Amino acid sequence: MSSTTHTSTIGAIGAPSRRNTELALLAFAVVIPLFAYMNVGLALDGKVPTGMLGYGLGLGLLAGVGHIVVRKFAAYADPLLLPLATLLNGLGLVIIWRLDQSEKLRQRKNFVEAAPDQLLYSAIGVALFVGVLLLLKDHRVLQRYTYISMVGALILLLLPLVPGLGMNVFGAKIWIRVGGFSIQPGEFAKIVIAIFFAGYLMVKRDALALASRRFMGLYLPRGRDLGPIVVVWAMSILILVFETDLGTSLLFFGMFVVMLYVATERTSWIVFGLLMSAFGAVGVATFEPHVQQRVDAWLNPFAPETIAQTDQIAQSLMAFGSGGVLGTGLGQGNSDLIGFAANSDFILATFGEEMGLAGVMAILLIYGLIVERGVRTALAARDPFGKLLAIGLSGAFAIQVFVVSGGVMGLIPLTGMTMPFLAYGGSSVIANWALIGILIRISDTARRPAPSPAPNPDAEMTQVVRP
Repeated sequence: MSSTTHTSTIGAIGAPSRRNTELALLAFAVVIPLFAYMNVGLALDGKVPTGMLGYGLGLGLLAGVGHIVVRKFAAYADPLLLPLATLLNGLGLVIIWRLDQSEKLRQRKNFVEAAPDQLLYSAIGVALFVGVLLLLKDHRVLQRYTYISMVGALILLLLPLVPGLGMNVFGAKIWIRVGGFSIQPGEFAKIVIAIFFAGYLMVKRDALALASRRFMGLYLPRGRDLGPIVVVWAMSILILVFETDLGTSLLFFGMFVVMLYVATERTSWIVFGLLMSAFGAVGVATFEPHVQQRVDAWLNPFAPETIAQTDQIAQSLMAFGSGGVLGTGLGQGNSDLIGFAANSDFILATFGEEMGLAGVMAILLIYGLIVERGVRTALAARDPFGKLLAIGLSGAFAIQVFVVSGGVMGLIPLTGMTMPFLAYGGSSVIANWALIGILIRISDTARRPAPSPAPNPDAEMTQVVRP
């Protein structure tokens, strides 16, 4: 009898990084806005705009820098997040430039072209995106700053109420002025408060998942476990009362309820959250004039008394209606009739008029893909803090898109928030680039293959072959 001994080792198979896929998608994300820029110039003047080369180089440089940093410092990150954000940012720059060329808006007092400023804000946003990837080597480090994040978020939310620092813009106290710049602290607070929620719920989720009794198919939480949701509900109501900011209140409370549901898997939290948000909104709207005006404008956008105060909602609805299915064509609409908010709060109406229903659905699909990739990142995350943080940031992004688009389309009252990446506003674009950076860091950690164990000579596989 003879035997032959064979030895073999098992090695880890590395997952593909998909960086070349990301680079190819980034090329499309730059070419599509460049093509749109050319179309706007041809529609307005009958010739290719002179700034087309500079715009293409600028957007391409921003995309290239972001890709190089991701390739080197987050090699296994999701390949879609950066191209999708770049595409939205580029299309937003095109539409903002298109509105800058409007003679009606140029005749307004103190008119200043917004596109150069937005390009500068985009560059700052990409720089912050790069800084997040360079400095945040592991997202789990953020868990150490759970309660510091809570204090930081409260400070950011209270800054607009500081005399001499806060600004009252059309009834909403959500801005501060620092030097010659106006900043919306709530855009950064949504990221900071998501860190606090993720850290808090990771520790308290077992206690919050307990139920004292069941009623009509719902698990009712214990009285002492209602404390966190009551505190966040009260905080959102205070924001709405003192800053008359409906959008930020809905964003924070909705984000907390979503994260609470994911952490505990209790449907009862969703029901309680919806009931409390409805109760709070109705209660505040009964005695806060600014909120009441927005509700009245939503219910009767074409009423004479509403038109006398503002015709923005009516103009927005007519813009969507005149766009039809395929739109009037880039540069050939009249959405500048909306006025000063055409490039910020109501920029989606410009897409609706000039790109039609098809264009709006494409924009919403891009937003949906960003949210889907964020949720996929949460599912793939290997630690509970990363799961909750990714779902919180994705939920905040989704809620903001719904709140803004719903207000512009007349589905819900206006909130005064801006469409992420599309609308004019430095705080929004900078904060959302930071949000994308954190999601990319979490996805890199989740997708990175585990290191292969060191070879153990005592554990070699031995196979005996008999004749």
